[in-house]
Amino acid sequence: MSARTAIVVLATGRAGGTARGDAFSAVLEQPLQRSTMLGTTLRHALAAEWPLLLVTTPSLAHKASRWIATRDIVALDDAELARGRGRALAMAVAERADADGWVVLPAERPLVRPSTLRAVGTALATHAVAHAQHRGQRGEPTGYAAELFSELIALDGDDAPRRLAARYPAAVVEVDDPGVLVDAASDEGMTLARAAAADVA
Repeated sequence: MSARTAIVVLATGRAGGTARGDAFSAVLEQPLQRSTMLGTTLRHALAAEWPLLLVTTPSLAHKASRWIATRDIVALDDAELARGRGRALAMAVAERADADGWVVLPAERPLVRPSTLRAVGTALATHAVAHAQHRGQRGEPTGYAAELFSELIALDGDDAPRRLAARYPAAVVEVDDPGVLVDAASDEGMTLARAAAADVA
């Protein structure tokens, strides 16, 4: 895949979870690496040097404009947020319809390295779906090739992206990046993220 592969950061929470809307925004605004969780995730995504799109809430969209251009932000209203991450991904793909593929990074995975994003995107040259793995454990991000465009723009609901990915043989991209496993939306995950940040500092 070329630099026309887009990185999609989903900062919307899960429709069926307790952390969505304002609650999820508060999670992403927690301090991390001299920034916030969202700021750190975006910094790593930008460092991959591929086109970037953030899909998020209106309140986080305003704050994210400190780090990325407003043209690279899609803010969803409450009705759209209630339809889950499938809907968020569908809107992202429609917004970047000319991309060769889409590497999807949940915003609560702030430790994923730029090299991992590129590795997953590169695997889309030969596979419809690709995902990162560390020491045999599946993690994020997940990538989708352009051949899945018509199915991606029809996604709806939190589980829709997972169900779509399960229908295709996936490239498993083994990476030396433990950050692919760290979900910082949980207390345990945030503790791990802060410990990793301290080690880097």
